[in-house]
Amino acid sequence: MHILGTARSFRTGKPRSQIQYGKDCYVVRGERAADGADASLRAALGVQRARSGEVKLRLGTDDIRSAARLADELPLLLINSSMFDLLIGEPAQRRRFLDWGVFHVEHQQREARQRFQRALLQRNMLLRRGNIDRLELDIWTRDLAVQGEAVAAARGAFLKALEPAFRPIVAALAPELEAVELAYRRGWDAATGFAETLERSLDSDLDQGFTQTGPQRADLRVMLHGHPAAETLSRGQQKLLVTALKLAQGQLLADSGTSVLFLVDDLPAELDAERCERVCRRLSAMRAQTLITCVDGNAIRASWLSANDEAVQMFHVEHGRVKQWGGQSVPHEDGVPR
Repeated sequence: MHILGTARSFRTGKPRSQIQYGKDCYVVRGERAADGADASLRAALGVQRARSGEVKLRLGTDDIRSAARLADELPLLLINSSMFDLLIGEPAQRRRFLDWGVFHVEHQQREARQRFQRALLQRNMLLRRGNIDRLELDIWTRDLAVQGEAVAAARGAFLKALEPAFRPIVAALAPELEAVELAYRRGWDAATGFAETLERSLDSDLDQGFTQTGPQRADLRVMLHGHPAAETLSRGQQKLLVTALKLAQGQLLADSGTSVLFLVDDLPAELDAERCERVCRRLSAMRAQTLITCVDGNAIRASWLSANDEAVQMFHVEHGRVKQWGGQSVPHEDGVPR
């Protein structure tokens, strides 16, 4: 599912490790039912990756060049062990979190980010040169300032819209975290316009050979009682907090009329049965398609059923084959349920 929505695996960026031994490529195909009343309409998606590195993407009967088209058609949110990076990782991880929301919710701002990245690349190339064409540098600096303000405004607007969705979710998952504060840092002094900031830092940028301020240095601060949440919370609390942020993203997208697919890898890790049930209750209430992988299927089945008394489809993966199974546990040759 992740490959269909992003053209890559969330486990590794090396396609060769995903291709069966003796084969030249892998192919993943799927169909997505349309949102709205007419669910009979379906969109076919396909991704092919070869050992050579060649990638082919397809939407319907058309070959496409951009994975962004797949992301549009199949918005998905991943909840797995790497999501801890949203709290303890580099700022780039948190910028990606904000940019996912802007991409899917603030559609009109997509072009601004693309133009910002292009202007930033061109300006940095000029700053690294020995002899600089100041006229060309000024042109790219002006464009960078305009697009940078637009990117920062879009991220800020998304975070402002996210807060009302986030509050009830984090209260339901972890009431002790209700006081968590979210704050966006634009990457330059909020009291100064980006154009003025770039002008003031020009000599320093020339000396360093790159643009030192701007949205590329932005960050999302997650604080609890005045301290970074990553420094004060247990692993279980961190997982619930980040899960609440991801669920709030999905809620915003659902409110805009687009359904999201949740991919949850090993939910019981770091969480006891009660907290697993809280997460399942929220996921069930969102009425979103959810795929959960785990070692002990009984734990998830019990949590999900207690959440909404819904039928849960369970599948057993063995030797490359997927089989639907309807019992309470799936026996395996080593005696461990899968």
